[in-house]
Amino acid sequence: MKPPRFRYLRADSVDGALQALADNPDSRILAGGQSLIPLMNLRMVKPACLVDINRIPNLGGIREDGDGIAIGTLARHNDVKHSPLVQARCPLLTEAYESIAHHTVRNRGTLGGNLCHADPSSETPTVMIATGATLVLRSLRGSREVGAEDFFLGTYETAAQQDEMLVEIRIPGVRADGWAFAEISNRHGDFAIAVIATRLRLAEGRCTAARVVASGVGEHAVRLTAAEDALIGGPIDDASLDRAAAAAAGAVDPHSDSHADAAYRRDAIAALTRRTAHRAAERCG
Repeated sequence: MKPPRFRYLRADSVDGALQALADNPDSRILAGGQSLIPLMNLRMVKPACLVDINRIPNLGGIREDGDGIAIGTLARHNDVKHSPLVQARCPLLTEAYESIAHHTVRNRGTLGGNLCHADPSSETPTVMIATGATLVLRSLRGSREVGAEDFFLGTYETAAQQDEMLVEIRIPGVRADGWAFAEISNRHGDFAIAVIATRLRLAEGRCTAARVVASGVGEHAVRLTAAEDALIGGPIDDASLDRAAAAAAGAVDPHSDSHADAAYRRDAIAALTRRTAHRAAERCG
């Protein structure tokens, strides 16, 4: 299928893109286009105007930000995946990229576009919430920062307003945290059936902090605080892992579809929670 007619504007600066968004209330940003264009071809979204930001300079960089990193919204997936700085400062994101899409899609797709698309089965939102990332939004009205946990509101819905553009993703350093990412999908690179990203911090053999984040089992990625509570305060052993797995399964209300039913997704979340918490504990320090 072909998309409906639309107006095409190519911005050469951030301010130009923001002005185009403000002047065209029914507009969408075109970055990598790996999700937006197929949805337009299927007539699932019908923007009257596309604002192409691909020619804007300095929007795809990856730089140090204190002990963490800052990633420009136009950074291509493969650039993020292979970045030595990301591997050193946010290995959880590097590990997640082993499950994200395929090489050709990652060549064109962007991290910022993927986050703003907010697919409920997407892997990157789980990493952003697990790492406590901050998303920087700009409009003609100014700039604001939104924590990843507050950014994803529903299926394909985020806290970004129509006239706002995500310009940067800031991810804190990992310090001595342990991390792990795991997902289940029908084939490598397919949409995930269940996803878990976990970060732990241990001190003297006891868990002092935990983040367990799931996607693929609801309208958007979400922290499983009950599973986190089951891990914090004691050692990461079989008993605490079993409690965390059971808490994770009880915290989600997954859907059924042609790929997996709700019971399978719930069991998958339990298994992935146990697996990632054990692996993260091994990596602590």
